Amino acid sequence: MFMPRALKVKRPVQEPGHGLNKKSKTDQEDCDQRNLQAFTQKDKAWEDLKTRTDNSEHSTEAAKCESGAQSSSDDAEEEEPVKSFKKSQRWPDPGDPVCVMCGRYGEYICDTTDNDVCSLECKASHLLQMGIRAGDYAFNVMDKNTDGRTSQPHPAVNLGTSEVGYCYREDPFISGLTDEQVERIRLELGIKTEGKDVRRPIVEFEHCGFPSLLSGNLKKAGYEAPTPVQMQMVPVGLTGRDVIASADTGSGKTIAFLLPVVVRALEEAVHGVCSPLGLILTPTRELAIQIETQAKELVMGIPNMRTALLVGGMPLPPQLHRLKSSIKIVIATPGRLIEILKQKALKLDKVKLLVVDEVDTMLKMGFQQQVLEVLEHITGEHQTLLASATIPAGTEELAARLVHDPVRIAIGEKNQPCANVRQILLWVEEPSKKKKLFEILNDNKLFQPPVVVFVDCKLGADLLCEAVAKVTGLTTVAIHSDKTQRERNRILKGLLDGDFEVVISTGVLGRGLDLVNVRLVVNFDMPNTMDEYVHQVGRAGRLGNRGTAITFLNNNNKRLFLEVVNRVKPTGSILPPQLLNSPYLFEQQKRESQKNKMQHDDTLVTKNNLLDIIKKHDRRR
Repeated sequence: MFMPRALKVKRPVQEPGHGLNKKSKTDQEDCDQRNLQAFTQKDKAWEDLKTRTDNSEHSTEAAKCESGAQSSSDDAEEEEPVKSFKKSQRWPDPGDPVCVMCGRYGEYICDTTDNDVCSLECKASHLLQMGIRAGDYAFNVMDKNTDGRTSQPHPAVNLGTSEVGYCYREDPFISGLTDEQVERIRLELGIKTEGKDVRRPIVEFEHCGFPSLLSGNLKKAGYEAPTPVQMQMVPVGLTGRDVIASADTGSGKTIAFLLPVVVRALEEAVHGVCSPLGLILTPTRELAIQIETQAKELVMGIPNMRTALLVGGMPLPPQLHRLKSSIKIVIATPGRLIEILKQKALKLDKVKLLVVDEVDTMLKMGFQQQVLEVLEHITGEHQTLLASATIPAGTEELAARLVHDPVRIAIGEKNQPCANVRQILLWVEEPSKKKKLFEILNDNKLFQPPVVVFVDCKLGADLLCEAVAKVTGLTTVAIHSDKTQRERNRILKGLLDGDFEVVISTGVLGRGLDLVNVRLVVNFDMPNTMDEYVHQVGRAGRLGNRGTAITFLNNNNKRLFLEVVNRVKPTGSILPPQLLNSPYLFEQQKRESQKNKMQHDDTLVTKNNLLDIIKKHDRRR
């Protein structure tokens, strides 16, 4: 009936006709009780579980499990019985599998649908929801092959449309719009596209014609209407085109690439136990955990749709065990993924859709070689989606080598800070930074907990954390890469739950995370690049909310003065006079002017402009 997730209980290779091996007679009696569930009526099922017994069936099953009980007598006392009720199950930690019914820890795998469940109660509810016949059929149906796996899901399972038959077709409402109306929609929403035969944007998710369960999960997760990047990227992704997408922080890029991944996984059956159909690469563990959580929300209740999270900082054996369960979508960081690929525990030759999130970071020197190494394992024809809030020109050229005939989508001003964030730049010398931070945290108008303070080093995060807690008395915590993953998960959860008033962070919280309750970000140390600046200030304006970002600036950041002026000044933010009058800024502006002039003068000589060039350089005039 169930496949426990503990490594000591794996899917056994069994002779035909054998049931699941059990650890003890105590577990066997629990098995008997489960097999007696008729659960044609959900409420009556649990009374039958307590009152009915079947001695003959008990004797038969006990004989089958006798050898298993003898071989594992040492583990009999340790093995816990399967939980009957969901209230007995704990809530999941980040990265744990989640029950498809109630959201608790998905400790077991339902053999009939291969989905995650937390208890007998939720399995019964899940099978009733799927329309699968109950009773002995639900618990005992086995294939005639030797692996003891369950047969294919019962034909009664219905997604609203055929899994294999789904194909995106343009909604009649969208087809009925004139070209002028479509261009007006794009203009008003700031959607810019490049490429051949770009699909028209949708206006509602209903225009995609998703299966009913997927549409229901979208609404349950709170996605009522698509954002601009979703309106354009989803239909393009559903038609199989490669995409390079750039959109503001907090604009909904994750759902924009998750929907094509989920639909592609629905269309095809798994080609092997360790051969996923979709692969999503991210630079940080926290972002990978967040993406997997959102993916689980979309596939909840859909049979045979399982995800795997492969990130460092977490134990490797459970992740390897997870891959043995017919995974369709893998969310991974490059380092851990390569480690697993070297052990040949995962094959990527069947991947049909690859997503690289935060592509500008993933193609920098730190990750570039790892990403290219992963791509070498994806040998088959596949679709590629690349997304980030900032894609510099150099990175875009490299990204273009990873895609074929892509559609480029840009929302708003490319590589610019989020318009929902009010930016305040303050000229603060190094010795005065702490004092200025304390003033902000004591200002009733500015201080809106929780506050995220970004620093440039791990030691600085710990020292500043101690200082803030001591001087202000606020609940303060530091997070950086030297913390264990369990500690980082605890801090991130506490931040989202409002347990901490101030969080001092290095760049680990700077990208992609939906810190929806954060309204104030302080860049205690100016980031090394303006792209990182764009991502960090974007933590304060998620999902359309307004926020404030305060940045401390001084001559230690002189290398960025010109970029700061070029990117921040157009937003209407007031720049400090020390910056605008800085000789370093004047020197950078002079070099930029000379560079532009040289590019302008470097004109190709043709018959049409030859005389004009001669006259321009004639010194006798």
